[in-house]
Amino acid sequence: MSWGSENQGYQQPGYQQPGYQQGYGYGYGHGQQPDPYGQGYGYGQQPYPQQYTDYGQQQAADSTAPLPVMEEPKPEPEPVGGLEAEAAVGAEEEKPPPPAELTGRDRYFDTLRALALIRVVAYHTFGWAWAGMVFPSMGIMFGLAGTLMAKSLERPAVKVVRSRLRRLLPPFWFWGFFVVVAMLIHDWMPGWQIVFWIVPLGDPPGNQWGVQAWEILWYLRTYLWFVLLSPALLWLFRKAPVPVLLLSLAPILVLNFVWAGPPDRLGNALWDFSTYLFCWMLGFAHRDGVLQKMKPALVVVLSLAAMGFGGWYAFTHQGEVGTYDLDEIPLAQAFWSAGFVMLLMWAKAHFGIDFAGLTRFKRLDRLVTIFNARAVTIYLWHEIALILAVPLIDQFWNVPAFETYLPLESQWFMFGIGWILIAVFVLACGWVEDVAGRKKPRLLP
Repeated sequence: MSWGSENQGYQQPGYQQPGYQQGYGYGYGHGQQPDPYGQGYGYGQQPYPQQYTDYGQQQAADSTAPLPVMEEPKPEPEPVGGLEAEAAVGAEEEKPPPPAELTGRDRYFDTLRALALIRVVAYHTFGWAWAGMVFPSMGIMFGLAGTLMAKSLERPAVKVVRSRLRRLLPPFWFWGFFVVVAMLIHDWMPGWQIVFWIVPLGDPPGNQWGVQAWEILWYLRTYLWFVLLSPALLWLFRKAPVPVLLLSLAPILVLNFVWAGPPDRLGNALWDFSTYLFCWMLGFAHRDGVLQKMKPALVVVLSLAAMGFGGWYAFTHQGEVGTYDLDEIPLAQAFWSAGFVMLLMWAKAHFGIDFAGLTRFKRLDRLVTIFNARAVTIYLWHEIALILAVPLIDQFWNVPAFETYLPLESQWFMFGIGWILIAVFVLACGWVEDVAGRKKPRLLP
């Protein structure tokens, strides 16, 4: 898990996402951070006229894995989409994990997913507008999830979908229990929309108090849509691979220029689905060898053209949103991610990149394994870790030595404390992913 930060605060016509009016400070004296979410996951000040109504959520004004970045445990374990633990992680419960090259794992994909998750956390700490252009984590995570889904669908579709739901929903329910109870304590009055906390086919409702925690659920909702529609999408893709791949950019163009979608949860879902549809289909193309058959010059030209259009559109429309951040501009996000992920996928296929040498660096390899096996946990709990880092750092100001020698006002210090708390959540809550995958619960995979 972008695994993954991000996403669309696409205040395109008819598209509204919640966001932050202040950063992680929440009114604390020391350590209050500037708002890194002029969109947080795309939830920010929207550039376009609002058409969305309040549909049971006290929505705030509005991003990109890692999370960001699920097969049956037997005969072959299956990962959980973009935020999934990859197939072979922890599959042998009673034996030490074998080398990556013997398990069928691909360290190239593992490393991309780990980097995507790190980028998601960094973005939510610092709010760098340029982060999405340097590394579009959510597009990468959807691309990785797409190729893994195509591999999984070599088995019966019903079995694959059921397996992925089983791997995804229990960690979501476990995390959601704490968030929902906390919001109820803070005067939240839910309506019938609370059913979306059971199956997040639409945005789960919540109040302003908990928005920073639950706004990231756009990714799980979008991933769930892709999982349910993948059998049909893959069938359609294999009928005419290249035309269908190119046409997968059409929905975002329609939403941006023709019809903005309905002003409700369905509209939100359509925007997110359309933005990352091309990346998901690229995963299919990689799995089926379509990219490998394309001429290198054509791939490079198409990729650079897509990124060029996405970058141009972002910079020429920053006056409307107040930033060139891709997470605020869905059309730019779609094209930039399309070109970037196409280059990554093509390079993997053309050059046979596998990062197998990573296994020689045992600690680094172990860290990548943990990121992939606990991707859902990292993605779900990272926002809560960053929220808790603020009052924790505030207490450090009461210790003279800490005040003198520690950079308590630095966001980098907050970033470090955030990762310490994420590690705590991985140890305390990561076992839920093992249970969901029908494996023996472990502190670490």
